[in-house]
Amino acid sequence: MSFRKPRLDAFAAAVEARLKPLAPPQGKTAQERRANAEAFDPIMSAELGITPVDVATEEHTLSVPGHPDARLRVYWPTTERATPDAGLPILVYFFGGGFEIAGIDWVSWDAKFRERARDAGVIVVAGEYSHAPEATFPSQPEQCWTVFEWAADHALELGGNPDRMAIGGGSAGANLAASTTLLNRDRKNRPIRLQLLEVPLLDLTTRHLLSQPGVPRFLFRKLAGTIVNQYIGKNRAARVNPYASPLLAASLQGLPPAVIYTAELDALRGDGEAYARALSAAGVPVSCVRMIGQNHGSAGYRGAVPAADHLHRDIVATLRTLHDDLAIYPAVGA
Repeated sequence: MSFRKPRLDAFAAAVEARLKPLAPPQGKTAQERRANAEAFDPIMSAELGITPVDVATEEHTLSVPGHPDARLRVYWPTTERATPDAGLPILVYFFGGGFEIAGIDWVSWDAKFRERARDAGVIVVAGEYSHAPEATFPSQPEQCWTVFEWAADHALELGGNPDRMAIGGGSAGANLAASTTLLNRDRKNRPIRLQLLEVPLLDLTTRHLLSQPGVPRFLFRKLAGTIVNQYIGKNRAARVNPYASPLLAASLQGLPPAVIYTAELDALRGDGEAYARALSAAGVPVSCVRMIGQNHGSAGYRGAVPAADHLHRDIVATLRTLHDDLAIYPAVGA
């Protein structure tokens, strides 16, 4: 039996070939990378036909003691704000961007939040955290915890149900989502029905990173280390803190059920799949889906890549389970 060497899905490869001549240089500093990426986001969105749908929204800025303020945007499923008795599920979500770029105002992220709210019939609370290296750990987890606490405290006012809440995130945002579930377990233990993690970064020691085709292993780890060091700051020992590296937590018991999505050609695939195994070993219900032929960013090419469109539909189906009664599974070993 012969095995095909993993390669990028033909649809995703075609999209990246279209986008490559439109992309600006990456930039040498975090600030340059951020500015260039921010300028490219509307160009990419226009090229891919990404258009935000019309739903009701509302913004808030929250004070975070000892850390920068946290901004958030609430998205309702329809063009009208839900009434307080609507009882809708709530998804608190954190965007990805290597801790140094992106935000809730980006066309691509804003459009995704709107579509998920509408298609799944849930309220989405999209939290914005400070960029590294201007702000460093633990500011970001504390900001995300504050956003989650606000959403839980104001759930009924928003038209939501505090017993039907989920936390999600993509990439670095998935790291912060997983950290928030740990903070919740350790501080308040509010009910969380689901953690939804997309191509998550969960171990800042980088031991689970997979090398990428065409990039020497030593150079790849150096680049990854730069991103981690920007986020952690001067306290390098913090990379093993469980709120920085959820995969390294001494115990994952008591965490909410998880659905994790990884991509075959993503350097972070090892993180997500190792976390799924660790959650299962801790008795946490978990499902992990590996998208074959996809890379770290190709899930954002919905409308041009069939696998990305399927991923959206799968996530919507997962979020729709928040409308159902809670599934109860036998305890491990029972």
